[in-house]
Amino acid sequence: MKAIVTGAAGFIGFHTARRLLSQGWQVVGVDNLNAYYDVGLKQARLSLLEGERHFRFAQADIADASALATAIGADVDADIIVHLAAQAGVRYSIENPHSYIASNVTGQVTVFEQALKMPSRPPVLYASSSSVYGANTKIPFSEADRVDQPVSVYAASKRAGELLAHSYMHVHGLRSTGLRFFTVYGPWGRPDMAPWLFTRAILAGEPIKLFNHGNMVRDFTYVDDVVAGIVGAVNRLLDREAVIEPFYNIGNNKPVKLVDFIAAIEKAAERKAFREMHPMPPADVPCTYADITLAERDLGYQPQMTVEEGMGIFVEWFRGFNRR
Repeated sequence: MKAIVTGAAGFIGFHTARRLLSQGWQVVGVDNLNAYYDVGLKQARLSLLEGERHFRFAQADIADASALATAIGADVDADIIVHLAAQAGVRYSIENPHSYIASNVTGQVTVFEQALKMPSRPPVLYASSSSVYGANTKIPFSEADRVDQPVSVYAASKRAGELLAHSYMHVHGLRSTGLRFFTVYGPWGRPDMAPWLFTRAILAGEPIKLFNHGNMVRDFTYVDDVVAGIVGAVNRLLDREAVIEPFYNIGNNKPVKLVDFIAAIEKAAERKAFREMHPMPPADVPCTYADITLAERDLGYQPQMTVEEGMGIFVEWFRGFNRR
């Protein structure tokens, strides 16, 4: 079995490629290695993947159709495309909206078109986001909820990707599903996210910024649980007889207050945090909470990791990685 994994040097893409390789898949990993955050972290992830016999890396920007086709190879077919490449970050979308349209909208079209050109017309599993729910006050968030009021360009670009998937299914019969990820964390995570930022500051004795004066709730989801959901969706897509939903929530279904999340870091780090209170940024939402009923039913999805356990693992990894 062969998979094309876009965003393979990214956080979730790296873990997904490793899991597929461990299950005997051949993986072609695609990434443009952009400088949104430290390229050295991406290269460190990639160095682990390139040590695997059945992994091949292809550097390309998914928004460039010609570059993507060339990098993958004209004669390469696949059983599935796992499309995880994206321009991430809610707050950065205020500063640089064009990069989100290029990566998350144009890139989505490019990947779908690439699938149509392949002999097997492989199904596409793509990354969406809990951000599509906007400032939804109904909790937990269900896939049946309205998602037509995004509060950031990032959220709008992810919703656009879902609508494009529907169009390609309707017009071309291209089988796909999107996974709405909820605040993914764990080893090899992104430096712009709270787990990294808070851990770095606490270990350095520096203050941490608490937005909305700390009154935030997030459905923190450990990366190994997320990858289990991805594998479940891959298996569902490969079963051409199985009915698949257009998208699934992949969350922990156990939202955590920000103060409790910080307490988990403090316990793992054996240090206290110094807090600075800040107002809510305009693109953020106060709460995320996933209803995972559909993912449990169709994907066999059952998240296992608590935030206290998961952040203990992350802090240990963080210390080791930065010493290295």
